[in-house]
Amino acid sequence: MSLVKSSASNSTPFGSTTSSFYKAGIWTYNMLLPTWPAIILFGLFANTTNIVVFIKTGVKDNVTTLMLALSVSDLLYLTLMTPLACAFVILHFQNDWSFAFDTDFITELLYWPAIVCYDFSAFISVLLGVTRCACVAKPLKFKSVFTKARTVKLVLASFVLALSLRMPIISVYRVARRKDPDTNISYLYVAKHNKESMTRINDILNRNSLLYINFVIMITCVCILSYKLYQASKKRRSYSSALAPDWKGASEKQGNQGLSSKDLHVIQSVVLVGSIFIMSQAPFLMYSTARLVIPGFDADAGLHYIFIICTTISLTCSYLNATVNIFVYYNYNSKYKAAILSAMKDTKLKF
Repeated sequence: MSLVKSSASNSTPFGSTTSSFYKAGIWTYNMLLPTWPAIILFGLFANTTNIVVFIKTGVKDNVTTLMLALSVSDLLYLTLMTPLACAFVILHFQNDWSFAFDTDFITELLYWPAIVCYDFSAFISVLLGVTRCACVAKPLKFKSVFTKARTVKLVLASFVLALSLRMPIISVYRVARRKDPDTNISYLYVAKHNKESMTRINDILNRNSLLYINFVIMITCVCILSYKLYQASKKRRSYSSALAPDWKGASEKQGNQGLSSKDLHVIQSVVLVGSIFIMSQAPFLMYSTARLVIPGFDADAGLHYIFIICTTISLTCSYLNATVNIFVYYNYNSKYKAAILSAMKDTKLKF
């Protein structure tokens, strides 16, 4: 991860600065980057709200447990990424800005712990999809297999896995002290050891292999759950049209094949969370793969500007992924919605 560089030359990796490809790339960068502060601020508020509401309403089942863990992870991710986003925004409006500290503190030292949280969120999203698929496939065995205690253990194991997989690249960095020969004043900087080889290992292990596995699992889960929703909806309409209006309540129970309205809402929420995950992961997956197969496609190489554009799109998607789940919870979780409305009502009464 590197802060944006400026170029005085009219020749860039996009081609000429007058080419349509160059203009489209710069337009994308200029449009997306200024939105980061608003997205992150709302994300911090949204995830804090999620955590408070989930704790207030009670963490009694595995889905709520996973959604609480997802909100905590997303909150940590956005918090750790805030300094980096601020630095990018500052350089966007004043590219000759000089920072009074080593920028590697925010572009490297904070970035990789944030990515651990990002991976953790990805694992939790996959767990949400897998547990819902298991509930649909084996509803009678589900509660005995996926207990709350086991779900908590899975969450902890997922965090340990996310941290362990990133330890090779995290171990590259350490805080050291260096003396400025001109002023004879020592200052802190981020020292790096064996970064190139560890970055390669990190890209192969995390940015591609594991990412593809998570991606495929989530797509499979979303497809299965979407098909289940389609079946339930089709049978419900079939029974509703065949019976008199007075029997529609009974027909819904039969048409859902044992799935209650609450179960359907849970499945719908998981499908939406999974779909958000898929859409946010796609840009990251594509540019991470490109780093392996395209020479010079990196922050400090020949295709620097193209890499920055891809990074901007990917980061914007990751910020949105960590932010928009609040809308899913509000629309498909009755307890969550009731708690939000109650809090809003109490706030109005106070004023």
